Amino acid sequence: MLAAGHGSRPDAATALATLCETYWYPLYYYVRRRGYRAEEAQDLTQAFFAKLLEKGYLKVADPDRGRFRSFLLASLNHFLANEWDRTKAQKRGGKVLSLDIEGAEGRYAREAADGLTAERLFERRWAMTLLDLVLDRLREEFLREGRDGVFERLKDFLGGAAAEGSYRQAGADLGMTEAAVKMAVHRLRRQYRRLLRAQIAQTVASPEEVDDEIRHLFAALESE
Repeated sequence: MLAAGHGSRPDAATALATLCETYWYPLYYYVRRRGYRAEEAQDLTQAFFAKLLEKGYLKVADPDRGRFRSFLLASLNHFLANEWDRTKAQKRGGKVLSLDIEGAEGRYAREAADGLTAERLFERRWAMTLLDLVLDRLREEFLREGRDGVFERLKDFLGGAAAEGSYRQAGADLGMTEAAVKMAVHRLRRQYRRLLRAQIAQTVASPEEVDDEIRHLFAALESE
């Protein structure tokens, strides 16, 4: 993701597009929890990403500045405090990304009902967004191998150990032995951990911070 900050790099535009599409949900939730209406939050999120592109905010998101999650939230707070009041009455140009506001509002309503603070809601949605992204990439790996059916049947085993009967049933469904299913689940979890670490490594300053960030993200998913 940090490649998005270097406009001269050939992959900068792609990196920025990925950044917007991946992380707008947590930022939108944060703005909503700050008290803005849905339409205002949509405009704010669009305007914030436009500023990232226009003003080069991401140029300061270098590896020496820590977690990208913290950087992005601090940048949003700066934008809300110093930019929006000066630009909210102005008509902006084309949208940076297409927001699924209806879907976001449905999920926001469910999560906001838990009484989380704006910061806590942002962190929980960030964690869920990242884990969903990792799951999608794992699905893509199986799809490329022509094993998407195996993935769909075994993905629920990622959550932890399953009962022996569950392994047997999965084997019957897939035409595999119970032992083969256990081995496949072991490999699935290993692939998931690899992709999770790779994704998080893009958002922290050094490899040494990956484990700490993983602990932080899973803590964010725990109930209050």
